[in-house]
Amino acid sequence: MQNITIAIDGFSSTGKSTVAKQLAKALSYVYVDTGAMYRAVTLYAMQNNLIAQDCFDTEALINQLDDINISFKFNETLGFAEVYLNSVNVEKQIRTLEVSKFVSQVATVPEVRRQLVKQQQQMGKDKGVVMDGRDIGTVVFPDAELKLFMTASANTRALRRYEELKERGDDVSFEDVLKNVETRDRIDSTRKDSPLTKAVDAIEIDNSNLTLDEQFETILQLAKQTIAKNA
Repeated sequence: MQNITIAIDGFSSTGKSTVAKQLAKALSYVYVDTGAMYRAVTLYAMQNNLIAQDCFDTEALINQLDDINISFKFNETLGFAEVYLNSVNVEKQIRTLEVSKFVSQVATVPEVRRQLVKQQQQMGKDKGVVMDGRDIGTVVFPDAELKLFMTASANTRALRRYEELKERGDDVSFEDVLKNVETRDRIDSTRKDSPLTKAVDAIEIDNSNLTLDEQFETILQLAKQTIAKNA
């Protein structure tokens, strides 16, 4: 069977990673969470005092990009690959609201994007990959055979994110999570370098009123149809 490249873009907290993991597992494809890569760079910047509420030393971050090594290691117990920053497992640390507050700023830096896009293209050069992010179908893999664009209302996405963080034990308020979602939407959509936009040939999936199972089945059928068409 002919392998294809599946690019999943969309707004934050639309469940891109969840469905991408499910899809990769069902198709025996490689899954790459590009958002996690930007979160790892953001965590590095926070740990090294390069970014805070009122400052962002972009020049220092650019100069240290070669010191940042990001890798994915499959965890058989969890059933998915966890993110490692310079050989340290940071899967839980990168998912905090604190990292979420700064990740869109870090992602606007052209040098950061170029570095990570290069790595992402290398990861997917042999096809048979499901990759999710903000610019996969427009920049990383503009020739992907299947492009999806995930969306949902800001309120719906914030509620999902809030429940996820509370379940994890994080002390957050819904208002802070909603503000973070709206701020990230604005920054992601208006940045000069690779803004979040729907590729002209992407299929839009509004999952505001879809269950996870309904969403997965819809996307799995689209993937199977595309694979058959490219066989």
